[in-house]
Amino acid sequence: MPAPSKIVIASRESRLAMWQAVHVQGRLASLNPGAEVVILGMTTKGDQILDRPLAEIGGKGLFIKELEVAMEEGRAHLAVHSMKDVPMVMPEGFVLAAISARENPCDAFVSNKFAGLDELPAGAVVGTSSLRREAILRAKYPQLVIKSLRGNLDTRLRKLDAGEYDAIILAAAGLIRLGLETRIKSVLTAEQSLPAPGQGALGIELVAGAADMAPVVAPLNDPETAHCVKAERAFSRALGGSCQVPLGGYAIIENGQLWLRGFVATADGKEMVSAELRGHPADDEALGRQLAEQLRAQGADAILEQLAHCR
Repeated sequence: MPAPSKIVIASRESRLAMWQAVHVQGRLASLNPGAEVVILGMTTKGDQILDRPLAEIGGKGLFIKELEVAMEEGRAHLAVHSMKDVPMVMPEGFVLAAISARENPCDAFVSNKFAGLDELPAGAVVGTSSLRREAILRAKYPQLVIKSLRGNLDTRLRKLDAGEYDAIILAAAGLIRLGLETRIKSVLTAEQSLPAPGQGALGIELVAGAADMAPVVAPLNDPETAHCVKAERAFSRALGGSCQVPLGGYAIIENGQLWLRGFVATADGKEMVSAELRGHPADDEALGRQLAEQLRAQGADAILEQLAHCR
């Protein structure tokens, strides 16, 4: 089936989301020289509500709902997402058709006064939008004050520069993609701060059964990244992972094996269980489910039950 003569990409209008959409636009244009590839910029509910933590207002799906409506209505053919913003269970009628090669998946420490977490004095204020990062910080640095930080990347940096925070923790990938690497004072290793499932990777979402578009976006898929992200998402999904669950999941392929690490914690960081395993990359989702079972055997269910009562 021939590719459409016009390909419309739905995207959030934040600077980072538009960078991601333009990146995919360029790749699709080079792969389909006869097609016009355009971007439909949209503001989502997740972009509009900035005065409350994401966990309180409905979760990650708030960043993609309007884009999916545009695809359902035929105004767009595909949507580009940061994979860590995609709900672990895809809405009915939609599929993740491709996962592109990953940028740096780690967290970044950003500060105008300090070089790293270990330099922060007691009482220093650290901003993050993530319960995962909050749990890690509270567990390892109980002397710090952790405050919620919402808004797009530029808004978060402005709040830091205005003195509202002594430091903030952001995804390194976003800063790198926007040419803001100089703002990174240190990149946190996976051992210091295990990344979120899908962090650093881009996903291409289609309406299920879009036979004309599936072959168009297939070349954007990076098999190694896709195996890793599928394992991470299966792990998170098996534990009911959402922005309301402090959970990290991160995989790499090393010596031909997929190495998956994961943890789940209470928001205060006082209880945390973690595990890791290795297996064949083709068994990505099965490995994710297996790791979740290992955590359940270590007491993850008790932590998840506590979290459920806190909502």
